Amino acid sequence: MKPRVLMLPKWYPHRYDDQDGDFVARHVAAIAPHARVAVVFAAVARGPLPSLMVCEDELAAAVPTLRYYYRARPTGLAPLDKVLKLLLYFWCLARGYRRVVAHWGQPPQLVHVHVLLRTGLAAWWLRLTRGIPYLITEHWTLYLPERAAGIGGLRRVLTRLVVRRAAALHTVSEGLREAMRRLGFVNQRAVVIANVVDTDLFHPGAAPRVAGQLLHVSAFHDAVKNLSGVLRVVARLQPAWPALRLRVAGYGPDEAALRQLAQELGLLADGTVVFLGKLAHEEVAREMQRAAALVSFSRAETFGCVLLEARATGCAVVGPATGGVPELFRPPGTFGLLVEPDDEAALAQALEAILAGKARFEPDTLRADAQARCGYAQVGRQFADLYRRVLTPAGTYSGESAPS
Repeated sequence: MKPRVLMLPKWYPHRYDDQDGDFVARHVAAIAPHARVAVVFAAVARGPLPSLMVCEDELAAAVPTLRYYYRARPTGLAPLDKVLKLLLYFWCLARGYRRVVAHWGQPPQLVHVHVLLRTGLAAWWLRLTRGIPYLITEHWTLYLPERAAGIGGLRRVLTRLVVRRAAALHTVSEGLREAMRRLGFVNQRAVVIANVVDTDLFHPGAAPRVAGQLLHVSAFHDAVKNLSGVLRVVARLQPAWPALRLRVAGYGPDEAALRQLAQELGLLADGTVVFLGKLAHEEVAREMQRAAALVSFSRAETFGCVLLEARATGCAVVGPATGGVPELFRPPGTFGLLVEPDDEAALAQALEAILAGKARFEPDTLRADAQARCGYAQVGRQFADLYRRVLTPAGTYSGESAPS
């Protein structure tokens, strides 16, 4: 019998952004054939609400889902609102938990947390009060050395406690697991399972690739993604490579500043750089099928889904040697070129190798690796095995109800 698993994600596609946390949604979709899953998600509303809190009910869906939104300014008094929003978050999760239990007619056997910390605190409370084990999936670049200084003292203490008491800690890369270990966020059952790539959607195209056409796909958080560095390198290369084009897909808070930089570098007037805006996944796949290479210059990455999506289309990748990325490019020189973060000279050299045809990668090899590493079926089986190991010792995997 399939185990009942309650998903508590920090990020998940929602009414304001259907791509936010889509990598979590793909994990849930990969798991769904192996478990009875339900999702409870809560977030601050990005617009007016008719009441303090509203719920979008999709309990009849293939994956029963409850999305809760609560007001960003419940009282208009900032210090008080900060506390109230935290309480509202846990209130929404509690309501969602009760509704899922009513929907199933029995409680979950496992709580699966996606990205800490509040989600983990809620799961820990369910373990203490109802005896339901929980496991943690972590994606966040916050734990990598480049960003870990931003973790406050209280958050460090609580994270250590929540991680230690989890039935398992899953990270999407070895690099992220090691970064968390160095911070003291340790669990005796630590596993690495890749993110999911939709290899049916991301596949090689029929048309030939456009020589000199590069693609960048990211959220526009420049302090992390460093698109500004890519723009400076393209400006440096353009005189020697007049056919060079960079197509930029994405959106985020730094979009206006990045467009301004591209204009100042003289990259917009002649079409050297084109900002495509937010693209649907199908449109991203088509861009990858045409590009000579995907370029990423991030300062911190735990996995880099877009790098493996490009690989699934047979597209060469120039990526950053940071976080969990290098382990996805073993053996070196097989799946793309890696450069150190902020080394613009190295990025220019790597892009020239691609443009000159000196660096070539076998499309069939790229695609086969993405399918074997990140396909829905492969990832789903790995999670099913993890659930079995977590639940079998407690005797609950066969369908025995956890205490209510």
